[in-house]
Amino acid sequence: MSDGHCTLTGHVPVPLPPPEALRLFTPRGEEEWIKGWRPRFPVPAPDDSRPGTVFETDSHGERTIWVVADRQEGHRISYARVTPGSRAGTVTVTAVDDGHGGTTVEVTYELTALSPQGARELRGFADGYADFLGSWERAIAARLASPNAATPT
Repeated sequence: MSDGHCTLTGHVPVPLPPPEALRLFTPRGEEEWIKGWRPRFPVPAPDDSRPGTVFETDSHGERTIWVVADRQEGHRISYARVTPGSRAGTVTVTAVDDGHGGTTVEVTYELTALSPQGARELRGFADGYADFLGSWERAIAARLASPNAATPT
């Protein structure tokens, strides 16, 4: 991280084919495995991953505004995101077939601090990024192992 800006990339293995794995990284798909993740859509969004879709989240005491910036069906989705007064940037999630029936999901955050407090928060996020993605891997595995887990559609 330098000058209040960072690009962080990591990988999350998901034991599903790419289109099914990528669905878990859509606004509504993340509700299935991220505790407390509740996207709010200011207008109806039947297709929550359509480019231009806007939603908000409240997580860890922060309100974040998200916009679906780009999508390549079954392969990639990109979001623009702003946490007012703290940080802004993009998140890109790319699903790649791992050759064994599963997917390697690449997650890239490119973020810029919007304030001195945002720079401190960004530094902490960068320092814990590997653990952050590790928590995602564990949460997805637990969700998929649950006897009540429906197969993603």
